[in-house]
Amino acid sequence: MKSPLLNIKDLPDYKQIKPEHIEPALDHLLKQGRALTKKLLAENSQYSWDNLIHPLEELDNEMERMWSPISHMNGVVNTPELRDAYTACLPKLSEYSTEMGQNKALFEALQQIQDKQDTLNLDSAQRKSLEDSLKGFRLSGVNLADDKKQRYAEISKELATLTSKYSDNVLDANNAWTKEISQVEALEGLPETAIEQATEAAKQRDLSGWLLTLDFPSYYAVMTYANDSELRAEVYRAYSTRASDQGDPAFDNSENMARILQLRQEKAQLLGFDSYADLSLDTKMAESPQQVIGFLDELAEKSLPFAKKEFTELKEFAKKELGLHELNAWDVGYASEKLKQQRYAISDEDLKPYFPVDKVLEGLFELVQKLYKVTIKGNTAVSSWHDDVRFYEIYDDKQQLKARFYLDLYARQHKRGGAWMADFCSRFKTNDGVQTPVAFMTCNSAPPAGGKPALFTHDEVITLFHEFGHGLHHMMTQVDYLDISGISGVEWDAVELPSQFMENWCWQRESLNMFAKHFETGENIPDELFDKMQAARHFQSAMGMVRQLEFSIFDMRIYQDTSINSAEQIQAVLDKTREQIAVVVPPAFNRFQHGFSHIFAGGYSAGYYSYKWAEVLSADAFARFEEEGLFNQQVGEDFLKEILEVGGSRPAIESFKAFRGREPSVDALLKHSGLAA
Repeated sequence: MKSPLLNIKDLPDYKQIKPEHIEPALDHLLKQGRALTKKLLAENSQYSWDNLIHPLEELDNEMERMWSPISHMNGVVNTPELRDAYTACLPKLSEYSTEMGQNKALFEALQQIQDKQDTLNLDSAQRKSLEDSLKGFRLSGVNLADDKKQRYAEISKELATLTSKYSDNVLDANNAWTKEISQVEALEGLPETAIEQATEAAKQRDLSGWLLTLDFPSYYAVMTYANDSELRAEVYRAYSTRASDQGDPAFDNSENMARILQLRQEKAQLLGFDSYADLSLDTKMAESPQQVIGFLDELAEKSLPFAKKEFTELKEFAKKELGLHELNAWDVGYASEKLKQQRYAISDEDLKPYFPVDKVLEGLFELVQKLYKVTIKGNTAVSSWHDDVRFYEIYDDKQQLKARFYLDLYARQHKRGGAWMADFCSRFKTNDGVQTPVAFMTCNSAPPAGGKPALFTHDEVITLFHEFGHGLHHMMTQVDYLDISGISGVEWDAVELPSQFMENWCWQRESLNMFAKHFETGENIPDELFDKMQAARHFQSAMGMVRQLEFSIFDMRIYQDTSINSAEQIQAVLDKTREQIAVVVPPAFNRFQHGFSHIFAGGYSAGYYSYKWAEVLSADAFARFEEEGLFNQQVGEDFLKEILEVGGSRPAIESFKAFRGREPSVDALLKHSGLAA
């Protein structure tokens, strides 16, 4: 059949893809997949990599190349028609995945290959891929009785629909709220750049005046700078009640959350696990929920005294200097910014002129070139899904094409919030040669406004570097097998190592000089401003730490507790967690959990602790650069070879030890967070 989604030889032609193409293309490939599996199993009795695994990988690769552009567009140019087509495909994908994962004959064929791996001369990467695949079959219920297999399939199908609905509700609730401002005085305190953004937002919707939205740059500007406490309270309430029982019932995630939890627990118990937390950790570095809770409790114990002290100081400052006798949740960001300015004479706005988009990208690419001996070049001939999107190619030191990526930087309507890296395709050795990996990197920074280039906050620069770290992990791999190429097959609690590692370069003078250049003068950040930035680096870092620990402990607890079957019970767990760890206790109407897509709709269910777990690894890894030289060629080469290139071809702890020469230590993280004794 002819379709812009089938037989994509190079890159997708986004301009040609229509919602009506999606389901027929998927149906065609699923039919092919079923037929090929049947054929390969029937044709042979002695199985090998070449007569079974490789042909199935080729089909999986074609399926990924068809589906990944759709999944990505659903997140970045969401329309009702596209969403309907995408949603209609989810049960089919789930059904196919379960069917393959429960195919006993296929499982036994792979088992036969594993039993003969020495005779077949499989390399270590093939052996790891095979081991992962067989575990995947067991976790798909291949050994279950028929009635339980069927129930597993039903659960998977329902979860695919529910998690997508959860995401849609967050996006729709986000888009549904705006606030028109007719008098600029109402925005007093907001920086000029934020006011220009509000003007642009109004113009885009054919309105006069200024428009506030719940897109993060707009929300953050109000919460941090607006002098009007009532405006802050109104925007805070809208943001913190998105997709909940406190707002439009059409977008309420209450039932979705409870049902997702119930189904995940049921799935775990079908497979013989005590809870979904145990199932989730079966494929991670951490060994048990108890070990994770112990790790989080230890960090909490070390951070909480510092966090309480920071919050007490903030309350005293707010009362004395700002006349805020009660520090409400919507006052915290505002008061913190004022305290930071008083203490360090620095604001995010002071740094913004030094982070124009093009200079930041140039410097980021120069840094990567220095560390890993690659060159990154823009390619304007490639079309994409939106005019904001840029496209780049990575070449090695012999000028051979190594990888390619799309970069979608700015917040806009119909685009999901947050930042992420996803892939169009992975490195994979096909019969025609090695497939070049292609990544999608997505941020939601403030777009250009007021005739100036986009100017990033330092936090937005950190986010860009973070996602680029994920991108490098995907793109620099030298592994040829699909399931363990790039970030595939890497334990989820180690997947943040390369991304968090990249964040460190946003604080070093040597690297900042590459990309922090004033948008008008081209000058680097002056020493005085750099010193202030360093002095303020750990400002409220303990409050930030306990906030992340609150999310991580809450996540682990709800997935350990098999009795939860209502939104009220989820709220109760969150309240209890906050009593233990939070210093900023939100108001009763706050429904943070209704928009916590990471753990309900993303890949972080019973895994949000991964950010802290991997931060230990990344801080410790970066400490080697600090010890031996930031641009030490050998250290850069070792990080490339032992972490980025190996993908999921061996356990993450082995990769870490190969780079660091020892087990990870929590000391570097405490030092980097300003919490070391």
